[in-house]
Amino acid sequence: MKPTARGALAAVMTGVVAVGAAAVAPAVAADTVPVPVPLNGVEQSLGVKAPKVAGELPLPLPGRLEGPRYVEGRTIPDRAVPQVPLSGGLPGADVRTPLPHMVGDGFEHLGLSAPAADLWTLTPGVSLDGALGAPDPDHLGLPGLKQHQAAVLAPLVRAVPTANLEMGSGA
Repeated sequence: MKPTARGALAAVMTGVVAVGAAAVAPAVAADTVPVPVPLNGVEQSLGVKAPKVAGELPLPLPGRLEGPRYVEGRTIPDRAVPQVPLSGGLPGADVRTPLPHMVGDGFEHLGLSAPAADLWTLTPGVSLDGALGAPDPDHLGLPGLKQHQAAVLAPLVRAVPTANLEMGSGA
């Protein structure tokens, strides 16, 4: 094989590998999706410094479902409608706006940074039990009667959001 053909083949293979790696990497590593807010047109048309605004939207991920549990003495399994865990995050924001300096020609800035925070939730569930109990040997094996039981399992939400407010010199 000629050296030029080898070089062309190597270039094609490198391009194929680079495209394949670029297609796989974002799908695996993406926890949040950045959301930029373009305000460059405002800066150019009005001739003033515009604020810089950006955000992050988290991707929710379903967790492992905990199915019904069979309990002795109950006719219907515990947690008949199971709770579904979801994990994701709260959206984040980064806002930075220039403030005119009162004493000199420079600018100061006011910034608010609220990064995306982890969020873990558990959907509501239902636990039911029927009116028939377990077979009773004292009544020839017939089940005894008991009161109906129904319970709604409360949803859970767990998150620790944070924010940072700053004011300083620089644009």
